[in-house]
Amino acid sequence: MNNLNFKKNGHKTIIIIEDIGLVIIAIATVIAMGFEILHMISLRTVALADLLLLFIYLEVLAMVAIYLDSGKLPVRMPLYIAMVALARYLVLDMKNLDNWRMLGVAGAMLTIAIAVLVIRYGHTRYPYSEKHDG
Repeated sequence: MNNLNFKKNGHKTIIIIEDIGLVIIAIATVIAMGFEILHMISLRTVALADLLLLFIYLEVLAMVAIYLDSGKLPVRMPLYIAMVALARYLVLDMKNLDNWRMLGVAGAMLTIAIAVLVIRYGHTRYPYSEKHDG
């Protein structure tokens, strides 16, 4: 019986630590968004790179919200964030990138996009059963 209680308490402790970590991530993301907005206001301009960065922050917040609601990390969300981050990298450093690096970044984006399609296909074609937890 003690071993069972220890496992239950240990599991609850890990869940609490997980939730605290997610709240810290959400707060840090909101603070970073605030700094980015203040930066745009101080420059009195909004660039595409700024918008992409704000979109990344929103995706992180959405991922945290989904994880807090369902207890499951959606695999596609980090992939979407990676694609937007790569797009932002291309936009920011377009003039400084040589052809091969630009092709490499574009190839990485294409690979991630294909991975998203494969995951989406897998989820629709082979959905999890109700008994399967993940």
